[in-house]
Amino acid sequence: MQTEETMSKTLINYTTQEGIAVIEMTDPPANTYTHEMMRQLDEAILKARFDDDVHVIVLRGEGDKFFSAGANIAMLNEVTPRFKYYFCLHANETLNRLEQTPKLVIAALNGHTVGGGLEIAMAADIRIACKEAGKAGLPEVNLGVLPGTGGTQRLARIVGRSSAIELMSTGRVFSFEEAHEMGVVNYIYEKEGFFEQVMDYAMQFCPPNKAALAVGRIKRSVQTGLELPFQDALALERELQQQLFQSADAKIGLAAYAEKKTAQFEGR
Repeated sequence: MQTEETMSKTLINYTTQEGIAVIEMTDPPANTYTHEMMRQLDEAILKARFDDDVHVIVLRGEGDKFFSAGANIAMLNEVTPRFKYYFCLHANETLNRLEQTPKLVIAALNGHTVGGGLEIAMAADIRIACKEAGKAGLPEVNLGVLPGTGGTQRLARIVGRSSAIELMSTGRVFSFEEAHEMGVVNYIYEKEGFFEQVMDYAMQFCPPNKAALAVGRIKRSVQTGLELPFQDALALERELQQQLFQSADAKIGLAAYAEKKTAQFEGR
């Protein structure tokens, strides 16, 4: 249960760097999350969403052993079934907010990413793993439960229904290299300078390199549109396009193309 100590403890570190918000889960050794950590994560997501100077969000875990091992089992073992339900409901709402925020989200998998940790990572748009740094998987079946923070739905959308059912029913964990083969991970970077490489990758989506508003609306069109009937998804796409047509970056991009120049986007 929550205590005054846990409620006052910093479990999420939030920093910004050149248009990138870095959100770090910090509860060593495994960066497991409680309701309080999820509340702090929720607040950090909102902070990044409302900051016009933030164009990309990068998620990471503290240290180099774990991105996150998921929900804190000791906490779950102590609380009531009713608390567990609302805990899962809020966690779902938080990850949905992350997924629907119209800014690119990159998960830097610096260590083991299992259970709810993988569920958090799958709510990101792009996942980059550190070479030979850990394993991934959804082993909740071994606790007699299912992946209840979007895992059943997001994994199935990434790897397909049959593979998702097999992976979750066996509870098998797998290397980042296998995760890459399955499409769970987009890239694997070398351990030396891993996070610097992730930040360099993220920087390409910030002004002046890219029109960050366009990147965010592409994300929103895909993440939201795939859950809608096709005609409704096309309507959403048109509305997002209309928003972009009114942006300064669209004027900059179109003019630069016509003048055969490299666009220098402003992020507005």
